[in-house]
Formats: sequence, C-alpha cells, structure tokens
Amino acid sequence: MAITRQIKESQVAEIVEMLSNAKLTAVAQYKGLTVKELQTLRRAARESGVTIKVVKNRLVQVAMGQIERYKDADKSVLKAQLLYASSDSDEVAPAQVLAKFAKEHEALKLIAGYNGTGEMLGEEDIKALANLPTKDQLRGILVGTIGAPLSGFVNVLAGNVRGVLNVLNARAEALEN
Repeated sequence: MAITRQIKESQVAEIVEMLSNAKLTAVAQYKGLTVKELQTLRRAARESGVTIKVVKNRLVQVAMGQIERYKDADKSVLKAQLLYASSDSDEVAPAQVLAKFAKEHEALKLIAGYNGTGEMLGEEDIKALANLPTKDQLRGILVGTIGAPLSGFVNVLAGNVRGVLNVLNARAEALEN
C-alpha cells in the first residue's frame, strides 16, 4: 500500500527532529530478524534512552537534506533494510545497544553511523564506540580514582594510631602478668 504524501511529510518531520537532536545515530541492517526480536531490541533500546526507527531510506535522505550539518554527509550506505538508533543524551548508547543485540542475533549488522556534527562513521568506528564504557561506568571509575589516594592516606594515618594502640595493649598485658 502506498504511503500518502501527508504521511511521508510527517515521517520526514519526525526524522528531522530525531537527527537534529541526536548525539549519535547508528545504522544497522536488520534483514532476517523477526518481529518479536525487533520488539526485544526496541525494549532494550528504550531502557538505555535510545530511539529505534525503521523508515524508508529515501525519507531519511530527504530529512538529512533539510538539516544543515547533514547536507554534505555521505549517504551511500543508506541502502537495503535499515533501522536507525539514536540518542539525544548519550554519545555511545545507540552503538552499544545495537552491538550488544548483534552479539546475540547474527541477523543484525552494524553498517555505519552519524555523529552530532553530521560526519559519517564507518562500521569499525561504530564498533569501537560500542566498546567504550558508558557515562555511568566512567563516573564510577572517576570517583574510584579520586577516592583511592584519600582512602590510602586515611589508612596511613590510621596505621600510626593502630601502632600506638598495639604498643599500649602490649604494655598493659605485660603489667597484668
């Protein structure tokens, strides 16, 4: 069934909004995935703050032409059955969600991506982004790094006090005997 012009225009407007706000948009082929598997992917993406869209590639190309930063972007990879995963809050979450799902489902293949400046990233770049730690993991590493010297310093100070207490306890036991 053909899509009316009005529906196409509304879909293009949604895509323009998605791409304009996205810090990263990852592109993947999904040929061979079942509807149930796609629903599982969408659920996992939603939990990570990622939006998944399956739209015609031509509509994405039209939308990219309406956004200044994407006008000169390489659109040659936008062929076949593709889905678009984007996030407006995390630079690596779309790549991570798709890569994690692709490990379990061979039918999903990462193709490319577009960063927030409109530059196209290749398959290897997207896979490299997927291997980076999340923002929360990086925050935890930072807190641990900052806290390690402080806890070490506290242990050193406590060691002197502990040594004095051990000497006093030994003297007290010696006097009791």
